[in-house]
Amino acid sequence: MKYTKSNFMMSVVGIIIYITDLIVDIWVSVRFFHEGQYVFGVLTVSFMLVGTLVVQCFSYSWYKSDLKKAGQESQHRFLLLHCLQGGIFTRYWFALKKGYHVAFKYSSKTDNFIEKQIDPHKEVIDGVTDLSMLRLFETYLEGCPQLVLQLYTCLEHGQANISQYAALMVSCCAISWSTVDYQISLRKSLPDKNVLTGPCPKLTYLFYKFFTLLSWMLSVVLLLFLNVKIALCLLSFLWFLGILWAFKNQTKFCASISMEFLYRIVVGFVLIFTFFNIQGQNTKCPMSCYYIVRVLATLGILIVLWFCPLSIFNSDYFIPISIIIALALILGIIFLIVYYGTLHPNKSKERKPDEIDGKPVQIECRMKYFLME
Repeated sequence: MKYTKSNFMMSVVGIIIYITDLIVDIWVSVRFFHEGQYVFGVLTVSFMLVGTLVVQCFSYSWYKSDLKKAGQESQHRFLLLHCLQGGIFTRYWFALKKGYHVAFKYSSKTDNFIEKQIDPHKEVIDGVTDLSMLRLFETYLEGCPQLVLQLYTCLEHGQANISQYAALMVSCCAISWSTVDYQISLRKSLPDKNVLTGPCPKLTYLFYKFFTLLSWMLSVVLLLFLNVKIALCLLSFLWFLGILWAFKNQTKFCASISMEFLYRIVVGFVLIFTFFNIQGQNTKCPMSCYYIVRVLATLGILIVLWFCPLSIFNSDYFIPISIIIALALILGIIFLIVYYGTLHPNKSKERKPDEIDGKPVQIECRMKYFLME
């Protein structure tokens, strides 16, 4: 398990996308307020604040947990940094600093980590995995609602300004990147899991997530045009079902009860948009049920819209968007079947954990309780 130069470059790309996404969101919100669209401006800022506040809470909680395991006291500077919304940037700084040293300068001949019982590669990989998990949280808490909002405003007016086009592109990149990066980082951090290697499995996984998400988001946008209250009730109901599923599986991700409760709420929200295995177990049946419901819900929305003409929506766009929704859903399901049928890491030879002095490696890290697929 090594942290390579390509892993370091992925971390660099990750922070570039993160900063770009943040700048574009601020740009869009300012544009909304400047044009007098205060509702959209408030919603944009609200999505940003909710996403970053939840992420900062998890980040600081993990810092406290790590310091406690190391026998150190919690440092007030970390609390201050997270209160100032600097937790992610702090983690990126340490990850890139240590990652550069390990990937470009570290030599096992000069640094005998076995004697110190500290593996610098694993230390960096664990830090990067924490970042990927936090970025995944923020992507689905802030990025997905933002993308739905931008699609709604673009279709409502029949056109978009440059800031909205930028927001759409950056949001798509952020969602796609964080989803794939999370899957790669998580599997790399767990010794008993096969690593996701090669461009073909990664691209197939990316397309499966991208097309299923695109289809569902466009469906939700069309439902918002039909009736905002019905759309919000549907999303709230799906969120409630996701939370119930997390409680039913009795997730054990956080040390404190309050943070575990927050985690299950976040998991429920993630499940509104895409499927994740929250316990690392066989999920063939739950996943099948999830996407059967997704297909039925999408078809139901399209059928209702065919019989209920939308007065505020440009009808010239409806047929092309309906075709895009159907094709995206079909392609997403096809890529899902191909990925899990032939390209999933579990299809390869089972990986055995490394051993030191005849003892198997113990997986003592929070990642083993995280969303695993």
